[in-house]
Amino acid sequence: MAQYWYNVETHEVEKDAQSDWQKLIGPYETRAEAEAAPERVRARNEAADAFDEDDDE
Repeated sequence: MAQYWYNVETHEVEKDAQSDWQKLIGPYETRAEAEAAPERVRARNEAADAFDEDDDE
């Protein structure tokens, strides 16, 4: 079964990891999931930042 990866340098989805692993987010089961990776990362970062701000109080 193919796996899909999001390349953070090229901003493109790769099928079956073609680049250096340090440039990739994944694996994902579908191309659509890999395409959504940047949004998922942004949302998780915002949630972590909010948690950190709450922890500082």
